Amino acid sequence: MPLLALDALSKTYGALVVTDAVSLDVAEGEILGILGPNGAGKTTLFNLIGGTVRPDFGRLRFEGRDITTLPAAERCRLGISRSFQVPNPFGGMTVFENALVGATFGREPKDPEARALHVLEIAGMKAKANALAGGLTLLDRKRLELARALAANPRLLLLDEIAGGLTDSECVFLLAAIRDVHASGVTIVWIEHVVHALLSVAERLAVLNFGRLIVEGKPREVMESREVRSVYLGEDAHG
Repeated sequence: MPLLALDALSKTYGALVVTDAVSLDVAEGEILGILGPNGAGKTTLFNLIGGTVRPDFGRLRFEGRDITTLPAAERCRLGISRSFQVPNPFGGMTVFENALVGATFGREPKDPEARALHVLEIAGMKAKANALAGGLTLLDRKRLELARALAANPRLLLLDEIAGGLTDSECVFLLAAIRDVHASGVTIVWIEHVVHALLSVAERLAVLNFGRLIVEGKPREVMESREVRSVYLGEDAHG
């Protein structure tokens, strides 16, 4: 049984089909990377999984349980947590207080203070625990975004373009932290435009285009597929 199962998941806004009958399984313990051009429906897919958006059609199951209509807060308590593409911490609160929010309202919130300090250490932010989040650099906001998501003690972690805007050297630390999180037993689904960062950790790739899942499989096979070359290079997928 997959940890997460999407069955013909669809979402439209008026005449615009944003997610078009996406069916996808995520195995426990894997790192699944999701690629696609801008407007492919990647973030909407995360919103559907996280519960901030309701699907028009289709079902979601987590550990075999139907969570299609479950509110986002309840999904978080079950073990689904996410980062956001644009970090938006509580600017008037400290780094520690931001992490504490996730630790207090996440899965099995035992000793939230200790949990908050633990995830800040994982994300490399423990030394800045008392700093106001509103004054952080982009790299530190990304690190705090990771820490806040981890503070909820997830079984499934959704990362939305967490490497976006960072230099190659800044990505190195972030990748090391993600590898450590995965090694601790957390399943990861990661949307990313920084393809080389994603390819360095992903065990499987899925590619979306115009809301549809067009290909999935081993990273090398996916990147060499006609469908992906067509999307990114404009080549004829049927040639």
